[in-house]
Amino acid sequence: MGGPTLAEVVRTAWPELQRASFLSSHQWKTLRALVRCRTPALGEHVYECTHCGKEHRVPHSCGNRHCPRCQGQQAIDWLERQQANLLPIPYFHVVVTLPHELNSLIRQNQKLLFELLFASGSKTLLEFGRRKWNAQLGLTAVLHTWGQNLNDHYHLHCLVTGGGLNPEGTQWIGASAKYLFPIKALAIVFGAKYRDGLQQLYAQGKLKFHGQLVPLSQPSAFQALMRQVTSKSWRVYAKRPFAGPSQVLAYLGRYTHRVAITPQRLRRLDRVAGTVTFTWKDYADGQKRKEMTLSVVEFVRRFALHILPARLAKIRHFGLLSNRNLRQRLAQALACLSQTSAIPDVESRSPTSAPTPEGPAPLACPYCRTGQLRLVAVVWPWRSPIVALLDSS
Repeated sequence: MGGPTLAEVVRTAWPELQRASFLSSHQWKTLRALVRCRTPALGEHVYECTHCGKEHRVPHSCGNRHCPRCQGQQAIDWLERQQANLLPIPYFHVVVTLPHELNSLIRQNQKLLFELLFASGSKTLLEFGRRKWNAQLGLTAVLHTWGQNLNDHYHLHCLVTGGGLNPEGTQWIGASAKYLFPIKALAIVFGAKYRDGLQQLYAQGKLKFHGQLVPLSQPSAFQALMRQVTSKSWRVYAKRPFAGPSQVLAYLGRYTHRVAITPQRLRRLDRVAGTVTFTWKDYADGQKRKEMTLSVVEFVRRFALHILPARLAKIRHFGLLSNRNLRQRLAQALACLSQTSAIPDVESRSPTSAPTPEGPAPLACPYCRTGQLRLVAVVWPWRSPIVALLDSS
């Protein structure tokens, strides 16, 4: 028997959540979508078996990007669109992380400071590419905001091309298959760019300070925070480079549409005690996998920390892979790569692993196992009449 779903945990916490004050209207809207996902509250497709005539109803999905049940199919659709953008070269995985001393400030200024994170991380990597090779790299950045225990951990997963095009677009300049940039230098430049951006936002009066952060509105307190984060070593981490497109697609499938908690990590829900238990990996203790039990309200509070602001894009492309004139730049890159004798030996473009969606309604009747299901109606709860009969021919 599997563990509880995220929707079940939220439903259990719902009475207490209504008395809580830590959820914004946008977070409430997201949680309502999650608890209604694949229930009749969102409507349903109605199928009829061509053999036994029995009816089969399939509730609609919420489609929310924070819903773990909906992300599988969305990830596959996105991956199919990305296959055409992959080049036959090595790719590198770089992670840039913000210090935890900034967590409270970021929590109150999410949209502004997430934009700054994307800008600082991408500009740092593209700048290193120009300085080292006088080439434009390609970069896909994915925002993650959580750690394994669901607390704040703001970082970008960056997929970086192993090389780039020269300014004229006539030559591909390749990176070593094992090494991209010095990590310490990346961390220094990234940290400086982010702190400069923070100082500019503060000087322009764009940062918000509420509750316990009100003292930071005073210049002396804010500058003390800046000195504190300046004294720390900012973290940039480079993982082993990918061998080719198949590994890249497998990576993208795992990271791009991931939410703060995956269904596999949810273990037990105790409705009487009002607690939920989930697994987490303790990196400070040799990456041991452990269990953590929280009250359902605290669990939802932590999950809600990672509900992104509305209309904030969590996946972005920069440099060679930016949307403007993308097809032209990719054609130039492929043409240049085809002219060199040092094209890396890479794999096919078929992903070795990808998310598995729950998918649409099964074609075979779940009752008689013989007939096929035929769509006969779509139910929309907000329409009158709520059943829109389809042509049965």
